[in-house]
Amino acid sequence: MADQNTDVVIPQAEVDAFKKDFESITDEVHKVIVGQDEVVKATLISILADGHALLEGVPGLGKTLLISTLSRVLDLEFSRIQFTPDLMPADIVGTNIIMEKADGTKYFEFQRGPVFTNILLADEINRATPKTQSALLEAMQERHVTQAGTTYILDKPFFTLATQNPLEMEGTYPLPEAQLDRFLFKIMVPFPPADELAEILIRTTGTHVPDPHKVVDGPRLLEMKSLVRQVPIAHHVIHYAVRLANATHPEIPGCPSIVKQFGRIGSSPRGAQTLVLAGKVEALLNGRFNVAFDDIRKVAMPALRHRIIMNFEGEAEGIETDDIVAACIKEVPVREKGSTVEV
Repeated sequence: MADQNTDVVIPQAEVDAFKKDFESITDEVHKVIVGQDEVVKATLISILADGHALLEGVPGLGKTLLISTLSRVLDLEFSRIQFTPDLMPADIVGTNIIMEKADGTKYFEFQRGPVFTNILLADEINRATPKTQSALLEAMQERHVTQAGTTYILDKPFFTLATQNPLEMEGTYPLPEAQLDRFLFKIMVPFPPADELAEILIRTTGTHVPDPHKVVDGPRLLEMKSLVRQVPIAHHVIHYAVRLANATHPEIPGCPSIVKQFGRIGSSPRGAQTLVLAGKVEALLNGRFNVAFDDIRKVAMPALRHRIIMNFEGEAEGIETDDIVAACIKEVPVREKGSTVEV
């Protein structure tokens, strides 16, 4: 198998511009968002890798504020859907309504829903029923929606950035596995430490309201996404990503013992694709022109944690999917048996 894009030569100036824009975006976001460096970085990586992100955390941690701030800094059209148990699919996609011409004849006209935007905030997505949650599947995967047999193309770029509360909270519904798999990253939003919480109080209880400015726009964001796709990745690094994703499957020989004991279903092929795409973003952020093993390791946790299903014993023992991914990162070798490729 030939190496991917190994003949591509990326100018140093483009890599430098990519890093500078990424840093400028994060700096501007941090005018509003205190701390949460890894959350901000992971969310941006998912966007630049042309994927959707699911942010999970208890209420009040700034998940919604982060996404709305990103839309302003990226100068993108923004829509918000507050998911509730009575939300219907038509409230997301849109619906045909009866209109009347001047001569009295009637016709149907499609009224577009909030999904027709650049950044769609699906707020508290797991408070809606599975039927409504699944209304996003076509938009997330195909970047279009179908209503009454007619297909409508979404504008570019299009990202779904969803928030959800922990499943243990009352009134939540687990996302269907097929929809979870459409999210490039699942990002855990932790409670802030004391010093960051103090800074949050200072910023949010005074008279000054932070005002983030636009850093890039839609066309520049598309250029950055295109550059990510051009980053070369060597044959042996692709195979490391494959082995890492395969190690989450309990039926595959050589998987970690924790996977064999507590895992039921491992990562889909989208998980391996995510390792490669997000690894390319990491490479650019580190000023490199090719993907390294360490780039794959850095993105493995948010790329794989939501694509693993525990068996009954694992759930009973309280084993988390993060434990599975951590074991795979630790135990899967970076080189195949007999290979001379070093880390």
